Amino acid sequence: MVENDTLGTINKTVIKNFAIYSRNKLIQDIKNKAALIGITESGTQEPLSISTGNIQLFDIGMQEPYRIEGKAIEQRNTLIQELKSREKDSTYEIAYETLIEEVAYTWFNRIIAIRFMEVNNYMPDRMRVLSSGVEGINEPELITHVFETSFEFSEEEKNRIIEFKTDGSNLAMDELFQLLFIKQCNALNASLPELFEKTNDYSELLLTVSYNDIEGVIYKLIHDVPEKDFDVSSESGHGQVEIIGWLYQYYNTEPKAAVFGRPKSEKIKKQDIPAATQLFTPEWIVKYMVENSLGRIWIEKLLANQDARTEQQIAEDFGWKYYLPETEQEELVQVEIEKMCKERKDLVVEDITFLDPAMGSFHIGVYAFEVFMQLYESEGYTTREAVRLIIEKNLHGLDIDKRAAQLSYFACMMQARKYNRRILEMNLKPHIYEIVESTHINREQLIYLGTNVRDVEELNKLKMQIVSLLDMFKDAKEYGSLININDKFDFSLLREFVKSNQVNFQISLLETVGLEEMQTNLLNIINVSEILSRKYSAVITNPPYMGSSGMNEKLLKFVKKNYPQSKSDLYSSMIEKSISMVHSNGYVAMITMQSWMNAPTYKEFRKWIFNNTRVSIVNNLGSRAFNEIKGEKVKNVAFVLQRRKIKGWKPLFIDLTGIAGEEEKRRLFLKKKNIYSHVAQDDFSNHELCLIVYNLHSRIV
Repeated sequence: MVENDTLGTINKTVIKNFAIYSRNKLIQDIKNKAALIGITESGTQEPLSISTGNIQLFDIGMQEPYRIEGKAIEQRNTLIQELKSREKDSTYEIAYETLIEEVAYTWFNRIIAIRFMEVNNYMPDRMRVLSSGVEGINEPELITHVFETSFEFSEEEKNRIIEFKTDGSNLAMDELFQLLFIKQCNALNASLPELFEKTNDYSELLLTVSYNDIEGVIYKLIHDVPEKDFDVSSESGHGQVEIIGWLYQYYNTEPKAAVFGRPKSEKIKKQDIPAATQLFTPEWIVKYMVENSLGRIWIEKLLANQDARTEQQIAEDFGWKYYLPETEQEELVQVEIEKMCKERKDLVVEDITFLDPAMGSFHIGVYAFEVFMQLYESEGYTTREAVRLIIEKNLHGLDIDKRAAQLSYFACMMQARKYNRRILEMNLKPHIYEIVESTHINREQLIYLGTNVRDVEELNKLKMQIVSLLDMFKDAKEYGSLININDKFDFSLLREFVKSNQVNFQISLLETVGLEEMQTNLLNIINVSEILSRKYSAVITNPPYMGSSGMNEKLLKFVKKNYPQSKSDLYSSMIEKSISMVHSNGYVAMITMQSWMNAPTYKEFRKWIFNNTRVSIVNNLGSRAFNEIKGEKVKNVAFVLQRRKIKGWKPLFIDLTGIAGEEEKRRLFLKKKNIYSHVAQDDFSNHELCLIVYNLHSRIV
């Protein structure tokens, strides 16, 4: 069978080629720009001796030296300091490469975000930034109608704009475009601050952007990637999630290949974990997991309130194609199920909480958003009320990858914008965070915090809690959501403690450099800690896959200590962690490797799962569940567990192992064939064979 390289109307080959090209192009352009100011992979150069306090000159091997002045000098100084800071934890070469990579994906994310927004007419000025919207016209609307924007221009900027437009050359127009593009990014900070951080730092200094260059990222984006792939109203209906998710995955293609191409004896480095473990979840698997966990919670609530419809009828009314009704159970088991459902009787949708602890591009979270919208609307909430409450109360997500956190935030806000065009004006902040480390936080500056706390004992207590969190997050990029927050923290008080500071004139400026950044990082750690400390209605994720053989010494030691039963792979440790993060009747839905169900090393882990959860559904996907993964080696299973043991319970088992390819497995699933339910869960833990083998064996017999 020939693999279908399109999903809906999205051509993945085009997207892949563009993402790979863009990464390399952006990195090279940024390196070239850095070299102009004396920063290369071999080190940093001082400005030429003829430089002054206001002007710095650099030898670039040409007759005229390269010149920077004003704000650019400050930005270069910040860049140098950042490199020195990173060098403390590694080498200059690694610090340089990681910083360049970070700047590249920052601008990539912003370019993609602006393209998405302009196609869907979400830009605040209703004006296209990267394109004209008219076939055959290359000049972006932003340039054509520059003085019709809401931007504020100084007299100097107005004169420069006029000069550029009068000149009209490609070079002049690209300089104008870069000026306006940065203006636009800074303007978007007001509505999307987590993605469009103000760029008056070194990332702005290193940017080279063009709409005329046929080899440039923007030109290729406009001309190679079809506009409809970004359109949320397109016939495919995938415009939002698909394009963001696939771009994120394919951007990592070469870094991921490099990680997997390393010598077997070489462990995976911390900075390579995101690329090594990221994999975009097929859409139908996302819907299957969300509908059979979040959706099931709501159906249980409706049944507890004597809804006259059957499970299947309720699911059909919501349009949940991948929902599977519970199988018929023995009488005593049915009594326990009904008792569990009654616990949902007074449940309100505002109290249902969702977490993806390894969110990637928030593919799962965006569909969870859709389901929550359905629930709110079915309860009579207005669309505006529903959108606000979903962001404030229902959705949560975490990831160790900064670019993933940025894209997840963006995807969530764009989903909200689809339903409420004023949402970007409401200053709402989703509970979506990058997991950051505490390594770079200057603990000596803690003395400047907590000026609102008058009680000395209380002040000392809060400081101790802050220090405790800093210790926990020292290596957070290694451990991610596996970090356990066991201590009791007053997160509200901690936030107030961090936000309050008083720096007076008696304190030297040198002592307080970076204080604001330190506060921001501390608040992030507090927010992440609070998310990790809570219990959720549903935890749904595609966790990272990394066997113990690939783990570095620090990570391996951590999982052995904290997850001794599931330490063989990150994904299995995430299963254990996810179960611990749901309420006593909450659901865990995941797609993972199959090995936890059959490998001898997981025998005790299997017993623990079977003794502490109700296995609702096991969807044995086998190999080739992802079109992106070739061969038979990687075998997957998508399952739903409830943190509640019910004696005599018979799970649903779906066998899709004999089918190759995402689409083929989906079609067979929808036919509702190969579904079995006559083996009691109690038998699993007492049988030497794995769950899957035993289930198949029993079916055959």
